Amino acid sequence: MQWNVGYIVSKRASLMPDKVALVYEDMPVTYSQLNENVNRTARYLQKKGLKKGDRIAVLLFNCPELLEVYFAAAKLGLIFVPLNYRLVGPELEYQLNHSGSRMLFFHDSLLKNVEPVRERVKVDADKFLYIKSGVSDAPDCPGWAVDCHNVINNCSADEPLPDEPVEFNDPLCIMYTSGTTGDPKGAVLSHEQTYFKNFQIILRTDMRADDRFLAQSPLFHSAGLFVVATPSLCRGATIIIRQTFQPDQFAMDIEKHKVTIIFAMTAMWRMILQTGKLDKIDTSSVRVVLGGGEKTPLSLLDDLAERGLHTQMAYGQTENSAMIIMPKEYAEKKRGSIGKPQFFTDIWIEDSNGRRLPPGEVGEIVATGLPVMSGYWNMPEMTEQTIVDGVLHTGDLGYVDEDGFFYIVDREKDMYRSGGENVYPAEVEKVLLNHPAIESIAIIGVSDEKWGETGKAFVVLKDGASLTLDDIQGFLEGKVARYKYPSHLEILSELPMTASGKVRKIDLKKKHGVRLQDEK
Repeated sequence: MQWNVGYIVSKRASLMPDKVALVYEDMPVTYSQLNENVNRTARYLQKKGLKKGDRIAVLLFNCPELLEVYFAAAKLGLIFVPLNYRLVGPELEYQLNHSGSRMLFFHDSLLKNVEPVRERVKVDADKFLYIKSGVSDAPDCPGWAVDCHNVINNCSADEPLPDEPVEFNDPLCIMYTSGTTGDPKGAVLSHEQTYFKNFQIILRTDMRADDRFLAQSPLFHSAGLFVVATPSLCRGATIIIRQTFQPDQFAMDIEKHKVTIIFAMTAMWRMILQTGKLDKIDTSSVRVVLGGGEKTPLSLLDDLAERGLHTQMAYGQTENSAMIIMPKEYAEKKRGSIGKPQFFTDIWIEDSNGRRLPPGEVGEIVATGLPVMSGYWNMPEMTEQTIVDGVLHTGDLGYVDEDGFFYIVDREKDMYRSGGENVYPAEVEKVLLNHPAIESIAIIGVSDEKWGETGKAFVVLKDGASLTLDDIQGFLEGKVARYKYPSHLEILSELPMTASGKVRKIDLKKKHGVRLQDEK
């Protein structure tokens, strides 16, 4: 079937050209304007010789240009690669080269991240696109890059024709998620999978064309791009976005824009509540609140409910976004649950032998359905380990109750979430093993009042060596993003090990008071 995600903006521009598609920093952009900018971008991509299947990357804060590149790529059958703007040199280099991206769009203030690696990546020399962010002290466009607005604004706004037909099951996006092996994995998401994610979100939220959806989740995340932006624009609603998340501004935007749907991670809500702004605004326009992320205490849900914000918890992964969402009518009755599977997704609990478990028994959460990723980019062995006989293995442990509601118990993998960001300790451990004082190391997630979870490093030192937390964080500077830094350090004489020589992190968690099970 020849259909693609780019039709979303084309169709909306035809059906409701003057309707506001997005409000960026309080400036409205209509569907007609958005589609024209998408078309100009697509025309420029064609002019630069990009063909179906080529990868193009963005290193951008939230902005209209990110969405314009995304939809332009979709119209042409290019593969969109959104990169975390917190990435530093080695991480950025790896993801650009692993994806084979030929073009990179980047914000001016992120020039410092791009400059050190530009000669070591596969991006074509004439395909570094510089975008002004509006920051007053941002650097000027360097000689080796092209000012994006200068070249794209001169292109035609007519609908582009792809060089080859774009099929429904063609890849749309490679979205990176850190791997337990230390190497990030690129989840391949097709046009078809994305449309069915759209339908699931629209159905579960009862989304309407007059909805105003507020979410400052980064658009390089599956939540921002596939739970908020794409389904909202598909439905013809309006999204409210800002370049970055500011908790006091977020609260004021609820009243200012008469928001009807909100999505915010648990760590974001903590910061918003701390500002006290929620007690000074009118939240009566809000009818749907979606939440999720790291473990959410019931006290936080109570705080929001007291302010008229009744949260529907959700669960998903980059590999299968928002696969479970709490039905609104059960948000209070089933507090502590993450909800029920979405319409196009089947989910159950399995033991290590592949046996489906009855209600109340803890096992791995597994899923099938139309929104599940195609696989990992250029990682066939990892794909085979994750998708077995068509079943996605999430690596998360949970159980289901007699009414079919799911509960998260723990993560089978070692990943933890800090401020809504996934952190895989193996990636950080791999770097720190190069530190001259470290003999062996294990990092686990521990509770943190501000970020939900943060890292704690357990280190065995080499003979005669000494080490401080500042030493660790200084060693990590420029090698991994700051949100991955451990915030705690404990020196041990030895790490608990299995017979096969692997660290028993479960023992570290038990011994050091890390809660292994959510409140039921």
